[in-house]
Amino acid sequence: MQPPVKPPEELSPVGAPRSRVRAMPPSPSLSPPAKAPSHSHAKTPSMPPAERPALPPTKAPAAISPATPPQLSPAKAHSTHHHAKPPSLPPAEPPVPSPSPEHPPRHSPSKPPAYAPAKPPTALRPAIPPAAMPKPPSVAPVQPPQRPPAPATKPPPSFPPQLAPTMPPPAHAPAETPAPPTTPPALPPATTAPSPKNSSSSPPPPCTGGGGGISNVFDVRAFGATGNGSSADGDTRAFRAAWKAACSAESATVLVPSDGVFTITSTIFAGPCKPGLTFQIDGVLMPPDGPASWPAADGRRQWIVFYRADGMTLSGKGTIEGNGEEWWNLPCKPHRGPNGSTLPGPCESPALIKFVASSDVSVQGLRMENSPQFHLKFDGCSRVLVDGLVVSSPASSPNTDGVHVENTSSVRILNSRISNGDDCVSIGGGCSGVRVENVTCVHGHGISIGGLGARGARACVSNVTVRGARVVDSDNGVRIKTWQGGAGSVSGVVFDAVQMVNVRGCIVIDQYYCDAHGGAGAGCANQTAAVRVDGVAYRGIRGTYNPRGGGGAPVRFACSDTVACTGITMTDVELLPAGGGDEGGGASAGAKLADPYCWNAYGVMETLTQPPVHCLQEGRPESLQDQLASC
Repeated sequence: MQPPVKPPEELSPVGAPRSRVRAMPPSPSLSPPAKAPSHSHAKTPSMPPAERPALPPTKAPAAISPATPPQLSPAKAHSTHHHAKPPSLPPAEPPVPSPSPEHPPRHSPSKPPAYAPAKPPTALRPAIPPAAMPKPPSVAPVQPPQRPPAPATKPPPSFPPQLAPTMPPPAHAPAETPAPPTTPPALPPATTAPSPKNSSSSPPPPCTGGGGGISNVFDVRAFGATGNGSSADGDTRAFRAAWKAACSAESATVLVPSDGVFTITSTIFAGPCKPGLTFQIDGVLMPPDGPASWPAADGRRQWIVFYRADGMTLSGKGTIEGNGEEWWNLPCKPHRGPNGSTLPGPCESPALIKFVASSDVSVQGLRMENSPQFHLKFDGCSRVLVDGLVVSSPASSPNTDGVHVENTSSVRILNSRISNGDDCVSIGGGCSGVRVENVTCVHGHGISIGGLGARGARACVSNVTVRGARVVDSDNGVRIKTWQGGAGSVSGVVFDAVQMVNVRGCIVIDQYYCDAHGGAGAGCANQTAAVRVDGVAYRGIRGTYNPRGGGGAPVRFACSDTVACTGITMTDVELLPAGGGDEGGGASAGAKLADPYCWNAYGVMETLTQPPVHCLQEGRPESLQDQLASC
């Protein structure tokens, strides 16, 4: 339908091709056709029929055409339409545009003379076969402009040019063909020929040729994973092959399907990979069950590591099951030896998921549970997002931090619920620009910065904000902990709008942190050096503390003798003793407020607090040992 609209201006080009056509037929027909086009262009309504009869007398075929110009012209149109459909049926359609006969007659005279001898019964019929048969390759490209220029009443001629839209199919064909070649290298390991047949729906291999923003899906089952929960070796090989294939394709997805339980051994998924890589866990993914099932050749400090996985997303609706119970019960774990003792000896246990040296990574919507040690860990990373994470482990599970970051910058931990046996969120040395928002922590040790400075190490942490968190039935609420003998500093920390529910120690700075569960029981020696703590703000910290939990004061600032805590501000803090100790319980009506504890802590109450923290010293100490606290 477009040809009729635009071609009117292209009539002159149409004439040119037709004059060229006239050169082809015998000389007797050259002059009449020349007049027909010019006269027809000048006067389309009536003149063409008058001149058509004059031309036919010269030739028998021409005489036949005047007798039946309207009917024969349909046949002409049929010829042009024949490019798209069978030659016989279309003639019925061309008769409808009666005004078009003008152009068909003059077009037929130009071409028929040469072909007329081929079929004497009707001069137009011979003209039709040549137009249909030889012209598709050559005339079709020339006529597309010519056919449109004819009056809009000539849609049939315009369609043949658009039948050349056979061109689009070739365009699609090339698009499909390149895709397979690019992906085959990755596909062979995953699937065989049947998968390419379902390239649109088939999971990994066919999709690997993708583009245009469509992700390529690499289903681990297509690479040989069984998902029966017991084929660790086969599943491990399949996961590694799927990762290798996906890593080399843009916008790829390694898919762990929802209908399987997959067991893999310790694996490092290494990059760098093409942009847009997603590791999607919709089923259950777990390590071997306990230390006895752990392969002797595998290290015991990590299970899955993503190394240099820039731009990667770990997500899904499934579960990462840690099978950590046997690890928690090792006699080297706190109070797990005979009669509640803690025995010496190696006590390595694997973290579930670890990102190393990766940037622009995100973990979204996953559920992780029962890790042997840390659930999710980031080391040496930047621009990290954790959103919608659910962590679930027993309160008695040791060292099962929910999210741990160290040597990492620009971190956001959002909208998550973490229930575990250690720190809900732990922020180690070398971190800056960390935001924790809308996170709920249940039992465990709350949100912690540290421990920092172990074994005399220098540790620096800055610009940390915890906002809108909720801490329930935990040993600690918000805490900063440092070892004696360390160096470095913690600065620029804000705890804002944090709700406490039945928490033992709600606000804690502890520069005498000592985790002596390693064995000898000698504890930690007193040392003068310490990590400096400066510029910590507590705003809108409200809720209840557990006065019967043995935690002492709800607010505790135990700072180093030689390196004082400075720049502490308290605003709108209200902590009352819990009544029933349940998650929704309020404050006890008759309970006495416990006094805060301060040691060498400097700061100010900007508003009245409950309980009042009068133990804070004003100003700043004279000696801060800044040389030990620089970062």
